[in-house]
Amino acid sequence: MENKMQITDKNSMWAVVYNGPGRRALERKEKPSIMEPTDAIVKMVKTTICGTDLHILKGDVPEVKPGTILGHEGVGVIEAVGDAVTNFKIGDRVLISCITSDGRCEYCKRGMYSHCEKGGWILGHLINGTQAEYVRTPFADTSLYHVPDAADDEALAMLSDILPTAYECGVLNGKVKPGDVVAIIGAGPIGLATLLTAQFYSPSEIIVADLSDYRLETAKKLGATKIVHAQKNDLVSEIMKMTDGRGVDVAIEAVGVPMTFDYCQRIVAPGGHIANIGVHGKSAELHLEDLWSKNITITTRLVDTETTPLLLKTVKSGKVKPGSLITHRFRLSEAMKAYDTFANADQEHALKVIIANDI
Repeated sequence: MENKMQITDKNSMWAVVYNGPGRRALERKEKPSIMEPTDAIVKMVKTTICGTDLHILKGDVPEVKPGTILGHEGVGVIEAVGDAVTNFKIGDRVLISCITSDGRCEYCKRGMYSHCEKGGWILGHLINGTQAEYVRTPFADTSLYHVPDAADDEALAMLSDILPTAYECGVLNGKVKPGDVVAIIGAGPIGLATLLTAQFYSPSEIIVADLSDYRLETAKKLGATKIVHAQKNDLVSEIMKMTDGRGVDVAIEAVGVPMTFDYCQRIVAPGGHIANIGVHGKSAELHLEDLWSKNITITTRLVDTETTPLLLKTVKSGKVKPGSLITHRFRLSEAMKAYDTFANADQEHALKVIIANDI
């Protein structure tokens, strides 16, 4: 493949393409161009793979059409801008948000950028995405962020999606506050990002549960006060024992399957919060017969990335180190290997993978 990557064509580029359920390939695609005056063309520097990309490849997201370039995260350099773009110029280094916002519609004015009437999650979903040499980003002025020249591109790539998702959907929706006992069910990349950002609010305990010894050990290194191996222990009994039978103040679901949501219902204390982050492809049973009298708040959310500017500051200051979630690095020419590694995370001890544009 590396020999093929030497092909040069000013009007085409290499990209990771979805060709239908179970089918992905590194292919030549037409290089994007300005289509609207609010567009920008970004030459990608670093991108990554998201669990959502795996859902797409399984056929779980039918609105993604075969031939679509995957990816909705990354850092790059402005290659071209439309006439209406005022905040960015050619040569600027930028962070690409996973959520595209026109900044004008009713939802954007309410801070619900994920439901933007002309945008939302469209990159690598409804339009071509970031796992390529170049990407077209609509509404550049309200969907890109300036990054300092000295900033770590790899760490910043975590700010496109995973960090704001964890913070907004888990920590903020869960109303984590000082002294709380928090349980995070799932220690994949999103669960670990929740662990990092929950520590902003000084909870007294952060319990992390997972099936992987490697991920649980990583959670301990990143700040978990207690861990539970959900296969070796009865998860509910262990967490109730850890909390003297009371339960947790905040239960954060970070997997997206019925069983893990049920765990959250069974471990939450009266007056507590269940914050759902996971992408659920199947129905989960809601046990109102147990919850109706417990003053429980259950929240759902699609990331809006409204907190990205705040998170940029915390990363720049060193308060949060999202680079600690990166375990593997690949070149764009190795994108298929990167997908194989990410899809076999347990065997490969993989969390987040970085794909560098090597063209």
